[in-house]
Amino acid sequence: MSYRVLIQPPASGDLEAAFEWIARGSVERAAAWLDGAFMAIESLSALPRRCPLAPEDEAFDVEVRQLLYGGFRILLTVEDSQVRILHIRHAARRPLGPEGAE
Repeated sequence: MSYRVLIQPPASGDLEAAFEWIARGSVERAAAWLDGAFMAIESLSALPRRCPLAPEDEAFDVEVRQLLYGGFRILLTVEDSQVRILHIRHAARRPLGPEGAE
């Protein structure tokens, strides 16, 4: 089965912010990271449930999973034939609670 991957607006903003943060050190590294992030996200179109439950899973009514990539956690939900990318957070940041979700 192939899943449709949808990047939600908060996650798009997170990608942009991560790119800008990494680009402070190296624009080339940031561009490579962003390309890899999109490839990692696209890989979720096959077997998205391979990703473990995220620490945030316990705080929400929906199942929240995470895919680790390049020092960041890609938070996602899987519903029917869709994967929704909710947020992309640096791995060192505390898990989101319901008050921090959009």
